[in-house]
Amino acid sequence: MLATRGLTWRIGEVAIVDSVHLDLAPGEFLGVIGPNGAGKTSLFNLITGLRRPTEGSVTLDGRDISALPPYRRARLGLGRTFQASSVFGSLTVRENVRLAVQAYRGGSMKLWRRAAADREVAAAADAALDRVGLAHRGTALAGTLAHGEKRKLEIALLLAGEPRVMLLDEPMAGVSAEDVPELVRVIRSLTGDSGRSVLMVEHHMDVILELADRIAVMHHGALLACDTPETVMANPTVQEAYLGEDL
Repeated sequence: MLATRGLTWRIGEVAIVDSVHLDLAPGEFLGVIGPNGAGKTSLFNLITGLRRPTEGSVTLDGRDISALPPYRRARLGLGRTFQASSVFGSLTVRENVRLAVQAYRGGSMKLWRRAAADREVAAAADAALDRVGLAHRGTALAGTLAHGEKRKLEIALLLAGEPRVMLLDEPMAGVSAEDVPELVRVIRSLTGDSGRSVLMVEHHMDVILELADRIAVMHHGALLACDTPETVMANPTVQEAYLGEDL
């Protein structure tokens, strides 16, 4: 579904991302780990088009998207969250998702007229909120949500765009310990029978080990290993690189 070949980003002589080859199959959950500065978020920026690679390519479902801007990649089914929560705090939870649905489907962006009148938009927004467990919070202002709820709202905003591939950048960051299990449940549900693929950067190893079909390990911008969780954790090179470190 998603593939990178020799993906590289250099600043001067320094390789921030160094010749990364990755494959993400339909319906697969691939976790990406590595210490701070390993190039994980930079890899996401290259895949989503926020940065242009120095070398290499990105393909989505067999199509080369390396030269496309971020919005074109999103239209083709590539969705992404960021480390910092980003929602319209002065709008309700439901209004946030309605706008995302309208942006994906096209047409008027007038919130108070078309969104209220268009039953399909409203139904799609409500379905996304129900999927992440926020249906009961639809009328709350997004700015009043707890951090874990904002993370779920961001996932609902992604679902509104009907992505085939979702990139999640440290979704557990800042989430309280008691909210982690529910957020894990929501994230686990993203693949299932839908055929949707997930690529997730995360520092919480227990979460990665619980969710991922495979784990990719980045080190100094390069891909150190990519295999099943059991194989990666038993890899002597990974153990040597990260023994005693917080992944």
